[in-house]
Amino acid sequence: MRVWVDMTASAHVLVFRPLIEILRERGDEVEITAREYAQTLQLLELHGLEANVIGRHGGRSRVGKARALGSRLRALRRWAGGRSFDVALAHGSHELTVTAHRLGIPSSTTFDYEFAWLQHQLGCRAATKVVVPDSIPAERLARYGAEPPKLVQYPGLKEEYYLADFEPDPSVLEPWPIDPKRVLVVLRPPPDVSLYHRHSNPLFPQTVDFLGRHEGVHAFVLPRTEEQREYVRSLDLPSLILPERAVDAQSLIALADLVVSAGGTMNREAAALGVPVYTTYGGRLGGVDEALIRSGRLAPLTDPRALELTKRTTGSGPGSDGGRVRRDPSLMLHLLLSALAQNG
Repeated sequence: MRVWVDMTASAHVLVFRPLIEILRERGDEVEITAREYAQTLQLLELHGLEANVIGRHGGRSRVGKARALGSRLRALRRWAGGRSFDVALAHGSHELTVTAHRLGIPSSTTFDYEFAWLQHQLGCRAATKVVVPDSIPAERLARYGAEPPKLVQYPGLKEEYYLADFEPDPSVLEPWPIDPKRVLVVLRPPPDVSLYHRHSNPLFPQTVDFLGRHEGVHAFVLPRTEEQREYVRSLDLPSLILPERAVDAQSLIALADLVVSAGGTMNREAAALGVPVYTTYGGRLGGVDEALIRSGRLAPLTDPRALELTKRTTGSGPGSDGGRVRRDPSLMLHLLLSALAQNG
């Protein structure tokens, strides 16, 4: 088969890496398009994936987003037309599903946060198949035109699939003088430029300030944008560590004692790897996070002073599978490729 994959955010590289590997190992041709946003291009390079870079993020404003969307849709249609793709796959890229629909290419989209209203109104309606976790109540997706047989649900977290073959690399810490006696924390800022996260979120800056001044902590901050990077750098707090480029974040998480994230993917990576994790997300929680909180695998944070800053026990650290769930990524791929059966 000829398969088209579009990546518009950093997490998409991680989701599709094992799926692309499976496709290519069995002889399928895969072509990748990517949008210039956050660390998407750096992560593609880090994982040895080549992509055709088409378009960039439209920024904070709705007008800027609309202009970027129109421009990218036109560019994708020019690029994909005549390439004879059999199927197109995306993680929330409504640009892919809309373009594929116009070109008559079967497509699947997958995501795990159901309240990105505009994105899903465009992406789900244009897609042939919508593949999501079964912890998202199906009735929340009906308003996007995603009902069975178009809607297909899978067990667990997407992170449990793409991290199935993952083992942490301890060398990720080598560039920095880490004191093993200090608590290692990984911090991820909120998605400030996302339309679904318009709420002011003072909790995360408070957490950065609290941990950045704590003498018993090393706190890695992994910004989404250059604006966030400059903000953290300007704080000049002694316990903060700010990598200059995309790093092996999954190894950092696996080696950490604690994760605090205002977004979704890093929270769920920590949960999949059995690492204690707090969320400072300021928007409406989706079904996946609701389920993780109910099961005790994710804790909501309201005050940074409530963080349990302790070293993880040996039994839950790297080298053991304490708390980890590994799932077969070929199942995820099978569900995505169900788009080839047009009638479900």
